[in-house]
Amino acid sequence: MKPSTLVQAAIVCAFAATVTLPASAQPSYPSKPITLIVPYAAGGNVDAVARWVAPELGKRLGQQVVIENVAGAGGIIGTDRAARAPADGHTLLLSVESTIVIAKMVSPSAVKYDGLKDFAPVTLLSNAPLVLVGKPTLAANNLDELLKLMAREPGRLNYATSGIGTSLHVAGEMFNQIGGVQMNHVPYKVGAQIVTDLMGNQIDLAMLPIPLTSEQVKTGRVKAFGVTEGTRSPALPDVPSMAEHPRLKGVDVTVWFGIFAPAKTDPAIVARLHRETAEVLKDEGLRQKFGVIGMRTLGLGPEAFARFLEGEQAKFGEIVRLRNIRAE
Repeated sequence: MKPSTLVQAAIVCAFAATVTLPASAQPSYPSKPITLIVPYAAGGNVDAVARWVAPELGKRLGQQVVIENVAGAGGIIGTDRAARAPADGHTLLLSVESTIVIAKMVSPSAVKYDGLKDFAPVTLLSNAPLVLVGKPTLAANNLDELLKLMAREPGRLNYATSGIGTSLHVAGEMFNQIGGVQMNHVPYKVGAQIVTDLMGNQIDLAMLPIPLTSEQVKTGRVKAFGVTEGTRSPALPDVPSMAEHPRLKGVDVTVWFGIFAPAKTDPAIVARLHRETAEVLKDEGLRQKFGVIGMRTLGLGPEAFARFLEGEQAKFGEIVRLRNIRAE
């Protein structure tokens, strides 16, 4: 081999080394414990779901998944922190529809993040409809009778939710808009108090998560009129879907739990996180735990979850605009 050829070969080898060495030195994911931000206080349903999923996900990833509760401002503070975290897959967020999709619509000056732009959806863990319930003495026993009562006495009935700008509030206003009726919103700070006031005939109606009132429905201490989805809920099989009434076919609101990563996280990391989480959700014991809080497990992947979020934004955005819902 000529000397010039030897020099050229040496240069090529040296260049190849500079290209390949850093890549081979990259640590495998995950290279350290993962932080799962829960933007709510410990003890609630979102925190419970995180504590069910995190240990098993950690086992599959080979690193501990540490839950960090960052409560405040209805989930906004923790969600904002997650949005600003490094996009390396070591900080994740477990959140819900109110904080990811609705919050910016109803509190635009307070919410700095964009739930669809600032996060990479990893997996939709689970969802469930809400239920419209009423006090025992309400002069209606089904959706048709309730709509007729509202038509006869527009604006007389009040409905309670856990707060302005929540998915429960939006669901109530969707019922008003699509049903062509007007029930007045009464925000509460404590969901359990709503159930107490319903049973005591202190409030006419309420839009609530199914687990909060299922026992009272089954024992007849409150009336259930319909669930906010196209099909009946296995948790309340005797309660009709609102879609069964011809005037309410468009009422479709579910509460859901999802895992997110900061935007620009490597798609390969996002794909692996979804794959491992989907395996975790196959556990029958875990599925039963979700069932206890009225949720069905899903395990929807990143692309499907992104399309779902776009649909949620369009649906909620229309109702927020038409009903002028503001939380500030």
